[in-house]
Amino acid sequence: MIPPPAGYADWLGDIKTQIHEAQQRAAQALNLHLVSLYWKIGRAILDQQEQQGWGAKVIDRLAHDLRTNFPEMKGFSPRNLKYMRAFAAAWTEPAMAQELLGQSESGAMVHQPLHKLPWCHYCVLLDKLKTREERAWYLRKAIEHHWSRNILVIQIESQLMERSGGAVTNFELTLPKPQSDLARESLKDPYRLDFLGLVESLPAELQTSLPSIEQIERELAGDEFPEKEDGV
Repeated sequence: MIPPPAGYADWLGDIKTQIHEAQQRAAQALNLHLVSLYWKIGRAILDQQEQQGWGAKVIDRLAHDLRTNFPEMKGFSPRNLKYMRAFAAAWTEPAMAQELLGQSESGAMVHQPLHKLPWCHYCVLLDKLKTREERAWYLRKAIEHHWSRNILVIQIESQLMERSGGAVTNFELTLPKPQSDLARESLKDPYRLDFLGLVESLPAELQTSLPSIEQIERELAGDEFPEKEDGV
């Protein structure tokens, strides 16, 4: 292989940066559709339970039917459907829904933070925090500092918000750095791969190297789930 010419290292660095940024933009665009779908499913469950009086057991039936129709997708477990419902319940007002969906009232796309994190981050916010203010604060900090899910859990459990004053300030939305935990976690997010139906088509060695939805749900199962309820 020939020696690189003068200036090659900087040129290569620029191309690598473009590749990393394109990967993150693609991951975030996919995540926007995933998060929007999950919110809509959660909102549909809430509406039927409120308007028709359906109990919690309907979620088990819905999970069964969705997995029957989409057998390659693991994201429609009863537990994840309950997260979707809790997600929609946590952001209920039209303004919050517009922020979640990344659209203004005119329908134009806007840059909002709610789709910037992997789905499992929202499961942590729903499990461990009770107020909108707390969720908004940790959401923004996770995006600003590119926290992985585990780091988010540690910061919540160490009461970072209380220790730092808890003010929600504006910040510049930037793409995660390629070496950050959030960047790596975003590109390996099993919910996004599941959304595209790609998990089963991955080579076996790659499947075993990635966290599975079942594994994540087992880790989350130790937390108290919001809005536990009985019913039929």
